[in-house]
Amino acid sequence: MVRWETVKEEIVMFQAVCFDFDYTLGDCTDSIVAGFVHGLTGLGWPAPDRETVRGTVGYLLEDSYTMITGDCDPDRRARFRALFSEIAVERQRKETVLYPGGTELLRGLKARGVKTAIVSTKRGDTIEIILERLGLADTVDLVVGSADVKRHKPDPEGLLYALDRLGVRPEDALFCGDTVLDAGAAKNAGTHFAAVLQGTTPREAFDSFPTDYIAPKLADLARWLEI
Repeated sequence: MVRWETVKEEIVMFQAVCFDFDYTLGDCTDSIVAGFVHGLTGLGWPAPDRETVRGTVGYLLEDSYTMITGDCDPDRRARFRALFSEIAVERQRKETVLYPGGTELLRGLKARGVKTAIVSTKRGDTIEIILERLGLADTVDLVVGSADVKRHKPDPEGLLYALDRLGVRPEDALFCGDTVLDAGAAKNAGTHFAAVLQGTTPREAFDSFPTDYIAPKLADLARWLEI
C-alpha cells in the first residue's frame, strides 16, 4: 500500500491506484490527430487543427466527433469511429510513449504491492498492446477500455467495475486523471482523486471537484505517493 500524510496530518493508505491513460500516463497525440483528420475528411468535414483535437481527448470518440462538428447522427458517429480506427489504432499501438516518470511510477507501485488499473475511453486492447510493447504489462493488474462499459466517464461504471475486480473499496482507492471527466468519475464512484496537468484541462477546472492532489507532472505525483 502507498502511504502519505494529508494536509490534516492524517495517515492515508491506498490499496489501489487507478489511472486514465491519454494525457495522464501516455501521449498518443500524433496518431490521434491523424485518425481525426482521416475520419472527418472522409465524412466531408474540414481537417481539424491539432489543438482542436487535443481538446477532445478523453471523451468517447463519437462524442468528440459531435463536439467538433455538431453532428449527432448515430450512423455518422459510428462511421467516424470506423474511419478513425483505420488510421489511428495501429499507429497508437506502435507510436505511443509514456510521459517521463510513468514507467518508474508503475513499477514503483508494483514493487509496493499496490493494485493498479487503467480506466479509459480508449480501446482496452490497444492499451494492453502498448503496455506489452513498453515492457510494462506486468505492472498493471487490469485494463478497462471503452468496450468494457455501457456508460462512460464521468459515469463511475468503469471505475467501480475495476475496483470490484481488484477487490478494493472505493474509499481505499485513488483515481488519477487529466480531465473533469476523470474528476467526475472519481467523485461519483467515491474514490480519492489526483489531477495530472499534462493534457489541456487547466488547474482551475478542478476547483469544483474534491481533489486530493494536483500534479503538474507524473514525477510530482510519484513524489506525493512516496514512490
